[in-house]
Amino acid sequence: MELGKEYFGPLWKYVTNQDITDIDYNGSELWVTNVYNERYKVNQQYVEENITASFVEQFTQRIANVVSKQFNKRNPELEAETSELRVTILHESVAKSGRTISIRKTPPVIRLTAKKALEEGFCTKEILALLINCVESHMNLTFCGMPGIGKTECVKFFSQFIPAHERVITIEDTLEIRYSKTNPGKDCVELKVSEDTFGYADAIKSCLRLNPKWIMLSEARSKEVKYLLESWSTGVRGMTTLHTDDVRNVPDRILNMLENRSDADRMENDIYQALDVGVLVRKKTDEDGVTRRYIDQMCFYIREKGKNTVEMVVFDGKCILQKLPDSIQHVFHRSGIENAFYSDLLEEVLGGAE
Repeated sequence: MELGKEYFGPLWKYVTNQDITDIDYNGSELWVTNVYNERYKVNQQYVEENITASFVEQFTQRIANVVSKQFNKRNPELEAETSELRVTILHESVAKSGRTISIRKTPPVIRLTAKKALEEGFCTKEILALLINCVESHMNLTFCGMPGIGKTECVKFFSQFIPAHERVITIEDTLEIRYSKTNPGKDCVELKVSEDTFGYADAIKSCLRLNPKWIMLSEARSKEVKYLLESWSTGVRGMTTLHTDDVRNVPDRILNMLENRSDADRMENDIYQALDVGVLVRKKTDEDGVTRRYIDQMCFYIREKGKNTVEMVVFDGKCILQKLPDSIQHVFHRSGIENAFYSDLLEEVLGGAE
């Protein structure tokens, strides 16, 4: 489905602006977020003159007609997707500030680059190399943080380092990773789930019959995480995202997603065996007023000699671990990586960026 200028009216100039990632109308004000991590309010006079009640109603009805859905008090949420946009509208019966419109751009591009990550202080070169080596060593990675912080961008960036012949299966309800577009020529199957016909659990179980090497789950939210961990325990590798503000909370966060207590009791050890790497992304504003994202925490999850531990590597944006645990070193050595903080792949990418 594609939606043109006639649908978006006064919002169209923000939709077509390549620097804008999110467009949010809260019933009276319009806020936008750009690629520089800045969020600001649009001139109120423009909003009052152009985003009128009649436009909001017309826009809503057009979206409802496109997706053949009703929109009223009984059906207060409306969602639609294009190849590069996700539109969400909430009815005023639930959004008490007024009918709410959110438009998120999901273009098939990777905004985060190695050069940009280093120049903008996303992380140090050593940590970037370490994470790339984690991918090359076939470790499972979980990217954490609050909504809109750039977790999926991390998945998109680091998934570039998966070899072309290793089949990747992505599982999403809204297509954002777009692996086949950002990694042309690589083996990929993209699965789109829906609550009614093909849920996350169904997709995870089905994709194991498709000979995957990697499973990318856009977000671990609920009981489907059980099947993801089970798939990872078979030797399939993967990446996912999760909402939490500390990598040390990830195992407990996953346990709380499970359907019942017996599942949780049985799976605590399985979590530490299946998970390998946790990365927390945060956002902060520097003294000069520039807002940036950065890797605030990184850790390894280890189950060894009957004990579960979280080995912190990065804390508060700084590397605090100089020597990796022997079990992690062994994984790197097995993949032919002698220095985990140096990556030939990273040097190759940086050399090509010059």
